[in-house]
Amino acid sequence: MYLTELSQTSYEDLIIDLYTDIGTKNESEGNNMKKLVCMVLAAMMLLSGVAFAEGKLSIQGSTSVTPLMEKLVAAFPDKSVECEVQGTGSSAGIKAAIEGTADLGMSSRNLKEAELAELTPIIIAMDGIAVVVNPENSVKSLTKEQVSQVFKGEIVNWKDLGGEDAPIVLISREAGSGTRDAFEELMELTTEKDGKKLSLVDFAYPIVASGNGEVKQNVATKKGAIGYLSLGSVDDTLVAAKIDDVEATPENIKNNTYAIARPFIVVTKGAPRADVQALIDFILGAEGQQIVADNHYITMG
Repeated sequence: MYLTELSQTSYEDLIIDLYTDIGTKNESEGNNMKKLVCMVLAAMMLLSGVAFAEGKLSIQGSTSVTPLMEKLVAAFPDKSVECEVQGTGSSAGIKAAIEGTADLGMSSRNLKEAELAELTPIIIAMDGIAVVVNPENSVKSLTKEQVSQVFKGEIVNWKDLGGEDAPIVLISREAGSGTRDAFEELMELTTEKDGKKLSLVDFAYPIVASGNGEVKQNVATKKGAIGYLSLGSVDDTLVAAKIDDVEATPENIKNNTYAIARPFIVVTKGAPRADVQALIDFILGAEGQQIVADNHYITMG
């Protein structure tokens, strides 16, 4: 059996066997041999700890990045690598990468200064944030200023936007969502008080949805609802409103005419292992970027 193939139990058995053999030698020689064996085996166990971890990747973070990442890992040609993708939110994924409980973190917002000191970010795609309404809503075009006023609670009825006399039902994401952080930053929906950043959306008392799926469900089933989500998650149950008369499309994000866009990022702590780097290289390569394009996101090419 090769030493790199030994399990933890096998190492323990090997140590016992060696100690038994050494015990037959004289005391002085035996003690020296025991020290040497312990040092060698300890070093081998530490080195092999990396090998034990290889072959299985934990990828955690943004629920917006998750659907795309699932497609990317499904197409990853090295089937000896098992990838587990969990949509836990951008902040949770970044924390997991910092703490070492995830091999890759996923974020749909830019990293903060303190996070950049710990992690290396890699942009794998760009995404638009679509402002979505129910298909039965007659209002299908808004200005950026109107969207901001709606989510601050300054406009509360659709009639003030050229629609029916009906209350606006706000749907927002949970705290820690990368989509929410990016949306609030791009739409200037935060303020500061006593040195702390506060969300102005919270003062408008929105329905809080955990993940793109809940946003879609709420907007699709409530005629007066308005929300925001990843452009790649928009389907025929929703309408992505024009912003300043510009449609939310990959082409308009790439040519910088659609204003509400953000990066899809993976993060690593330190130099990635060989299998992690291989996945990153695949994502940024021709096949991975084709998957990005096929799912209506913007490639890095």
